[in-house]
Amino acid sequence: MIQFTEVYKAYPSGKEALRRINLFIEQGAMVFITGRSGAGKTTMLRLIGLIERHSRGQIIVNSQNLERVTGNRIALFRRSIGFMFQDHRLLNDRTVFDNVALPMVVAGHSYQETRKRVHAALDKVGLLAQEKSFPLALSGGEQQRVGIARAVVHRPAILLADEPTGNLDPALSWESMKLFEQFNQIGVTVVIASHDLEMIRKLKKSIVTLKSGKLLTAGGEAEE
Repeated sequence: MIQFTEVYKAYPSGKEALRRINLFIEQGAMVFITGRSGAGKTTMLRLIGLIERHSRGQIIVNSQNLERVTGNRIALFRRSIGFMFQDHRLLNDRTVFDNVALPMVVAGHSYQETRKRVHAALDKVGLLAQEKSFPLALSGGEQQRVGIARAVVHRPAILLADEPTGNLDPALSWESMKLFEQFNQIGVTVVIASHDLEMIRKLKKSIVTLKSGKLLTAGGEAEE
């Protein structure tokens, strides 16, 4: 469950990225956040994942008030979140296996458990045979799937994805979205920032539309 109540986000420059956001996302939902560049999509994801802090208002994620999640509790909170960045952010000097294993290593899991989960995640995205390869040897679509595997390997309750298909062709974009849908079907709450309105409409999921930092619509059709 994710709930925004009168949430504002302002930067030191004075720019308001989000203004008076009131939003409720049910546990187990699959939701798209859409809007033009600069609308506040990425900012919203970063607030949910505690990568940034909101300025005013209240954000509740999985029954936790994020204002009260501080210090060592931040790392613990993030273990329930999978975050997929637009540019993948893979470590080019590490193998595919090592890249996917990173969240497990940070969380202190044993090698046996890490190996089992990494193999399961790579198998899910069709890249088990590439576990010893390095990211630069992979295509853009394959790198994107490594990013998905890394985001889900620790079995997060919430999966956040920022423009995950921004650099992919339509066929690969659709394939990736169907992967996200599969994770959602097993109970993962999935929140995706995307500007691909045509694909979003095909999936027939809930849509949150932002415009200049304000909530335009929630739950209906995306605005052009």
